[in-house]
Amino acid sequence: MTQLPLKAGTKLVLASHNKGKLAEFSTLLADFGITVLSAGDLDLPEPDETETTFAGNAALKAVAAAKATNLPALSDDSGLCVSALGGAPGIYSARWAGPDKDFPAAMVRIHDGIGPDERDAWFICVLCLAFPDGTTHLFEGRVNGQITWPPRGKKGHGYDPIFTPEGETRTFAEMEEAEKNAISHRARAFKAFREACLD
Repeated sequence: MTQLPLKAGTKLVLASHNKGKLAEFSTLLADFGITVLSAGDLDLPEPDETETTFAGNAALKAVAAAKATNLPALSDDSGLCVSALGGAPGIYSARWAGPDKDFPAAMVRIHDGIGPDERDAWFICVLCLAFPDGTTHLFEGRVNGQITWPPRGKKGHGYDPIFTPEGETRTFAEMEEAEKNAISHRARAFKAFREACLD
């Protein structure tokens, strides 16, 4: 893959208002001399996620931030997909939890919607790097696994307590952060991004 122009000293906008995500990406990119600015700190509006795919929503956010700041921008879109639910909640993973982010209720909704032998699931993360001229590059990470019931573990966030990745007996929420980050969908997407853009 062609090297992409992200050099030490580059300022990169993270197209997110999520402070946790900003901290995560700032740490990941610090070793490469990349300064990460957040869309929230720059008072950029959050565009409506109107696309029907992870890649579409990631691109929508990154392109908007790149054009607004005249800087390269990075965004991600991610979610849990359950085979027996036709890939749902998918791009609507956050919305299934409602405005109050009630993920316990969303996990019950998943459990109630599938049978005992319909456990196949996967997490997907798509990163989009966009430049002010509208050029975009996409990087996808996926981790396959199973829906686990009842939920287990207090670590992590979102749907982590009901997802056991392939090759593991623990859910994401039972793993230490460093363990999860080594195998997660976001880690795999970031690895592809790093290899293309930074190494």
